Amino acid sequence: MPERIYNFSPGPATLPVEVLQQAAKDVVNYHDKGIGLIEMSHRSKDFIAITDEAESLVRELLNIPQNYKILFLQGGASTQFAMVPMNLLGPGKIGSYLNTGTWAKKSIKEAKIIASAHVAYSSEETKFDHVPSDADYTVDPAAEYLYFVSNNTIYGTQFHTFPKSEKMLVCDMSSDIMSRPFDITPFGLVFAGAQKNMGPAGATLVIVREDLLDRVPENVPTMFRYKTHADKGSMFNTPPCFAIYVIGLVCKWLKANGGLPAIEKINKEKAAILYEAIDGTDFYRGHARKDSRSLMNVTFNLPTPELEAKFVQEGSKLGLDGLKGHRSIGGIRASIYNAFPKQGVIDLVEFMKKFEKTA
Repeated sequence: MPERIYNFSPGPATLPVEVLQQAAKDVVNYHDKGIGLIEMSHRSKDFIAITDEAESLVRELLNIPQNYKILFLQGGASTQFAMVPMNLLGPGKIGSYLNTGTWAKKSIKEAKIIASAHVAYSSEETKFDHVPSDADYTVDPAAEYLYFVSNNTIYGTQFHTFPKSEKMLVCDMSSDIMSRPFDITPFGLVFAGAQKNMGPAGATLVIVREDLLDRVPENVPTMFRYKTHADKGSMFNTPPCFAIYVIGLVCKWLKANGGLPAIEKINKEKAAILYEAIDGTDFYRGHARKDSRSLMNVTFNLPTPELEAKFVQEGSKLGLDGLKGHRSIGGIRASIYNAFPKQGVIDLVEFMKKFEKTA
């Protein structure tokens, strides 16, 4: 196998090599059955077993009680910006939102189209460089839920402690799902695109409390109802078969490597190495406030945009790929999700030291 580069891309992101190798085999010939995985009927006994196992592993790793449904949906996490208020609000109802970045801002826009969104807090004036503490905002007393994004890929911020509220929590965990254990019980709904920590693009995981399924207004179309998919075990229509299969493989990999407590420890070690390098010099400047720094997406700047462009170009030649920051803020972004190897972070830090000396 040719030597792999280090993929710092924010998504689609690095997957475990053993998962890729197994998937490559099964795409051509699934378990020596003479048929490729992506040719199999989603109604077949074999594929239903794949989906059941993936769901079971997600439930086990995240410790999800039986009164929550686990769904594998299409449309990407962005579709959930509308599906959440369509199912949980409806005309005349309010959701409270914490605006901590681009994806939260987009979800607020969708909620305002469907019902009403109360922005309880916004860090936009400081270029989304932090997430708030509970003392920084007040949730609308009439709100049905408090919505937040747990990790902000573009700006490199993360909630290290989830908000506490009398209202149920709704969370977009697209970029840090499966990176740490958490208690699901304060949440009414959690969703996450697969392409950061769970698998390839194409599937969105939704975890929704069962009692909320009947809250949906009558005018919501069939495909946009969580109940539609819950009642059919994510098989109302042809699901994202390949993505579900890979999610199952990634979950097996996580379980074999100690589960979420073990991966959280590794994630903290990787991030600490990189943040220590940033803090050790004035040449590199972190974007996020130290109390809000992400373990998944490390964002920083160099003295000039020209140096940043050179940094990205020279890093790419060394196999350090995908370091360019988001087009909206520029700079550098190193995404170091679960499957990203610790050695890649060490090599990046060594490059940073050499680049500073020669710049």
